[in-house]
Amino acid sequence: MGDQDLPGVLVAGLGGSYGICEDHVGDLQKHFNLITMQEFLENKMQFGPKIQAVYIWGGKPAVDQELLGSLPSLKIIASAGVGLDHLDLKLIASFGVKVANTPQAVSNPTADMGMALLLAAARRVVEGHMLASAPDTEKFSTNWMGQEVTGATLGIIGMGSIGYKVAQRARAFDMKILYRNRRRRKLEEEEAVGATYCESLDELLQRSDFVLLAVGLTPQTQRLIGKRELSLMKPTAILINIGRGLLVDQEALVEALQTGVIKGAALDVTYPEPLPRDHPLLNLKNITLTPHVGSATHQARRLMMENLVESILASLSGLPIPNEVLLK
Repeated sequence: MGDQDLPGVLVAGLGGSYGICEDHVGDLQKHFNLITMQEFLENKMQFGPKIQAVYIWGGKPAVDQELLGSLPSLKIIASAGVGLDHLDLKLIASFGVKVANTPQAVSNPTADMGMALLLAAARRVVEGHMLASAPDTEKFSTNWMGQEVTGATLGIIGMGSIGYKVAQRARAFDMKILYRNRRRRKLEEEEAVGATYCESLDELLQRSDFVLLAVGLTPQTQRLIGKRELSLMKPTAILINIGRGLLVDQEALVEALQTGVIKGAALDVTYPEPLPRDHPLLNLKNITLTPHVGSATHQARRLMMENLVESILASLSGLPIPNEVLLK
């Protein structure tokens, strides 16, 4: 707990694996009285009326009806990142509370991560590292090969800010770009990256050498890629997921990777996170896994913090909220 005269902001904790970034605490305390979840739970009567904003970092603290009902002065929930599947927007709106996120801050590093995973899976970088560093390796096979990236066809599912930035990067590799989106991009935007809109998901899956998921998780997109969709992909194709784990039917993916329905996969997101240590995905050689670090750069995380501060201050001052999430 900090300066009592500053607006109260509820946070999961200060530092540690699940609290707000330690490097950001000092900056946040210039503007807010940070109240940890533990402090709040230990004395709801004292702290509840003082909290005017909830600062969500890494999906925490969780916001439910009980919490909303305990915060009579709450004006805004500011959530780091672009995904909103951890928030019940209709419930929050019913309490008259605004929501803001940080879509622009995460788009570049997440797009970088998408290309990194694509390249790593295509050229079998993780397998290659294990082979090169294994104590029993005596020689390298001339016929140990991966997939060509330059000139290949990339199908992007979800052509929002992140998907579009992936397309910009892929163009530098002379990739042919297909995409599927709720709304077709403007012609000039398509031409700028050489992207072709697919009228159906099936068409994109059948034509692509790499399929990259950069779409948000909604009831409509849950398990968007299942057994049927995987069967439509080329046997040489690689699936990349930088969206949410539940976009993919993981049981179907395991089967597809084990039986050669597709060549490989690279996932920055799974469900749950982390996977149980005995999950079959962890034992496959033709998969690359990273621990949901799409936006995890020092620069992006600082920008996210600054965006959240700006949104909270605007809300408390009655000004237009940058990056406000509007209920559709």
